Amino acid sequence: MRDKCGIFGAYSHNKSKKIANYIYYGLYALQHRGQESAGISTYNGEYICTDRGMGLVCEVFNNGEIEELDGYVGIGHVRYSTTGRSKIDNSQPFFSVFDGGNIAIAHNGDIINSMELRKDLEERGCKFRSTTDSEVICHLLTIEYSKTDDIVRSIRTVSQKLIGSYSLVILLNDDLIVVRDPSGIKPLSMGKMDGMTLVASETVAFDVVGANYVRDIKPGEVIIINDKITSFMLKDENVRRAHCMFEYVYFARPDSMLDGKNVYDVRLKIGRTLHKEYPVDADVVMPVPDSAITAAIGFSRESGLPYGEGLIKNRYIGRTFIMPTQEERETSVKLKMNPIKSELKGKRIVLVDDSIVRGTTSKALIDVLRDAGVKEVHLRIGCPPIISPCYYGIAMATKKELIASNKEVKKIKEILGVDSLGYLSKDSLVKCIDIKRDELCMGCLTEEYPTPLPKNIQEYEANRC
Repeated sequence: MRDKCGIFGAYSHNKSKKIANYIYYGLYALQHRGQESAGISTYNGEYICTDRGMGLVCEVFNNGEIEELDGYVGIGHVRYSTTGRSKIDNSQPFFSVFDGGNIAIAHNGDIINSMELRKDLEERGCKFRSTTDSEVICHLLTIEYSKTDDIVRSIRTVSQKLIGSYSLVILLNDDLIVVRDPSGIKPLSMGKMDGMTLVASETVAFDVVGANYVRDIKPGEVIIINDKITSFMLKDENVRRAHCMFEYVYFARPDSMLDGKNVYDVRLKIGRTLHKEYPVDADVVMPVPDSAITAAIGFSRESGLPYGEGLIKNRYIGRTFIMPTQEERETSVKLKMNPIKSELKGKRIVLVDDSIVRGTTSKALIDVLRDAGVKEVHLRIGCPPIISPCYYGIAMATKKELIASNKEVKKIKEILGVDSLGYLSKDSLVKCIDIKRDELCMGCLTEEYPTPLPKNIQEYEANRC
């Protein structure tokens, strides 16, 4: 699975201070949210300077580029592709010069009706350099701002046209503008340090640069940061809160805070609850590294079973989901996860994972464990069955590819070849996150989405990467 992006913004109230290095390290901390491309834009007093490229943060900014990004205000972005292919033209931030000055924008999320909006913009004469929904937002904003010279009014107008998820950091000349969609689907937080105001997808980015977490950006909030900080709210009639449950289960780093919740604590609760719901007589609890480690620790503590390592992750192997054939994906799994045979042979293990999507990776892992001599495998999943795609920035699979979309747990157990299989229940997930159910987005678990879906959703899904 892939999340859309990570974003970071910084404004130094001491205008002689360069902020590019802070953005660089903030993006480094958010690297788990996107590894296809990275970019930084700063405003130097005359125009916006932008450097972006394909690859990791350290690969894009490895030859003195940071020193050329002058200015006391800027934004940054790391990307995975969901809407728009993986190529340099789709990397962010997007930047443009228009009647109102200079603008750059970085976006985390997915705009479901972006194809319709793009078609309308093209008919009105707009030229696109990319295939992403983020550039659609950029065009809409510049059009509205050219009419009104009022950025808050422009954002309010544009927000009424957007269906989907969006956390945004925007450079408009020397103003840093922060926007979170009215449902609050994607996370966004504010931090402060040494006369600087920072915003980031996750609070871990503040920890890295030595800043203090101040608060979360409210759903539907627009913040203008310049010599002062001003907050406005978007109109959100008939819009419900819908924080993405998968941020807590999988995507966010465990050392982050999301909407006031400690992600590590949530995952510990998930592990403890998995034992309560599906206890088992076994010798050891083991995680699928790295995303299930915390839940496995919780299961171990609650059950009294020892925690151990049975799989060692090779962090220098590419992502398994981009391999073109099933055979290659299975080979990649074996390269990525190597068993410790001495810890596995003859053991009855509880294997904890965060989720099952297609089931292909899980099946390959189980085969690896069986080959290593494991006696029993009891699989525990820290997320309820995923039965439907996400349309808000997580590229997980189409519905027909999801193993749980048309199969019961018993059948999935047989396909994976495990001795027992237990998924966390939806009610327990809500309790572990400790946010009201009607304030969470659980569309991939229930097919009940927080926004309307367009009629051409199949076409939209086919065009996603």
